[in-house]
Amino acid sequence: MRAAAAQQGWVQLVADYLSDPASWQGEGGLWQRLVEHVVLSGVAVAVAVVVAVPLGVLLGHTGRGGGLAVAVGNVGRAVPILALIALLFMLPAPFGPGDVSVVVALALFALPPLLTNTHTGMREVDRATVEAARGMGMSARQLVLRVELPLAVPLLLTGVRLAALQTVATASVAGLVAGPGLGRIVSEGFVTYTPSRYLGAALLIAVLALAVEGVLVLLQRSLDRVGRARRGSRRRAGAPPAEDGVAALGFTAP
Repeated sequence: MRAAAAQQGWVQLVADYLSDPASWQGEGGLWQRLVEHVVLSGVAVAVAVVVAVPLGVLLGHTGRGGGLAVAVGNVGRAVPILALIALLFMLPAPFGPGDVSVVVALALFALPPLLTNTHTGMREVDRATVEAARGMGMSARQLVLRVELPLAVPLLLTGVRLAALQTVATASVAGLVAGPGLGRIVSEGFVTYTPSRYLGAALLIAVLALAVEGVLVLLQRSLDRVGRARRGSRRRAGAPPAEDGVAALGFTAP
């Protein structure tokens, strides 16, 4: 009975905190920290995508460096994010204590799933389709952009989804070092022993992570349905199997 009453008390405290307009306003309010959290995570994932996707495409297309992708994935999962932030804080400008170090740390943390999934997606493209594309006169650039990369999109988007989810959840760690985002409220709530604050901010982080996951899952399924529809319509039209993947992408021989 006491445990149930205590639990109900915490729920009421959090509900009151989140429903209070004052909690969302002003310097350091929930709205400001939520925007900071989204921007911090978005910039970190964007940086990771810019670095990891072209590298994964190159390694996957050439068939070399597969060990590098696996090694980066293993190292990225093994290095604690707090240790990485602490290391970057000790470096000279443009690093040191500040948002740049946090963004770089989160971007490095997001690299492994992006690099691994992009490389794997490129390597799992049907080799018969690749050879058929070469036989139709495609250049290396056309082969990558019009055959391999579009067919690797489902796995690539899985990497983006994993990276985004991990980054949104891990960005709260920045609050432990006075960084931006909702983690700052969690940290302050623990310091001042204000359960409504750290529980409310933690709940918002969980909701944000679930929202990001849901949006990216829908995007991934939508793009995958387009690919299946194209390949299915071509098969129903009686296209030769070896050329099906190429023709479905809209390329015709010169």
